[in-house]
Amino acid sequence: MSAIYSVKEIYIYPIKSLAGISCEKAFAEEMGFENDRRWMLIDDENQMITQREHRIMSQFYPQISDGKIAITFENQKHEFSIDEHLDDSLKVDVWDDISEVVEVNQATSKWFSDCLGFKCKLVKIIRIGDRKHESSKSKEVFNVSLADGYPYLFVGTKSIDFLNEKLEDKITVLSFRPNIVITSQSPHEEDDFTTFKIGEVQFKNIKPCGRCIMVNNDPKNGKLKKEPLKTLSKYRVVDNSVLFGTNAVSLNSGIITVGDEVVF
Repeated sequence: MSAIYSVKEIYIYPIKSLAGISCEKAFAEEMGFENDRRWMLIDDENQMITQREHRIMSQFYPQISDGKIAITFENQKHEFSIDEHLDDSLKVDVWDDISEVVEVNQATSKWFSDCLGFKCKLVKIIRIGDRKHESSKSKEVFNVSLADGYPYLFVGTKSIDFLNEKLEDKITVLSFRPNIVITSQSPHEEDDFTTFKIGEVQFKNIKPCGRCIMVNNDPKNGKLKKEPLKTLSKYRVVDNSVLFGTNAVSLNSGIITVGDEVVF
């Protein structure tokens, strides 16, 4: 008999706002899964670049193999080493947090600039503590990666099922860019999780995730739609924020695998 709550899907997003990678297993660290949102693109004023302004970013597809990240966009491909970076550090803003990052290399920055049609750099966060984020709810301070706020985003299967019952044009969970999709019993029960264990890793729920216009970007083609935000705004608004999925941190490191039971 299968577990009532278990891991159905695992995703990492090596470069912030680009497409994700489906994984059978992943190594959980304090800042998030290994290689998850350790990189991001910044403009010539050192401001982060995301799908909110540039929906085409969803059409850049990364893969990781043999210590390298290969990015495919349309008929073009570029790769760089996971470990490579230049020496000089930069200070960049990730929302309300300041993060110290380094540029990967000039050739990679030029490739992204040519593909996107404007000057940008690919940068990387390399040390734990180079970005700290304070929870607005608990006032705790966490070491985080270049994700919007927290290292892990959980979504329950019943939450996406419940939403799709209300949508004419069904969507997949990829619209919400989760790290971990769990089999659940009722819609949005993940909001109320406290601490729980998956595989070797203990997780702590911080708060439900407020969503923005980015969830309306169709991950299949990068086009902006009216849904699902329009429908979610009818039944998932709390304190003027549309909630879907929940943010969490890990309390230790270890491997989690698709099929692992969620233990409370």
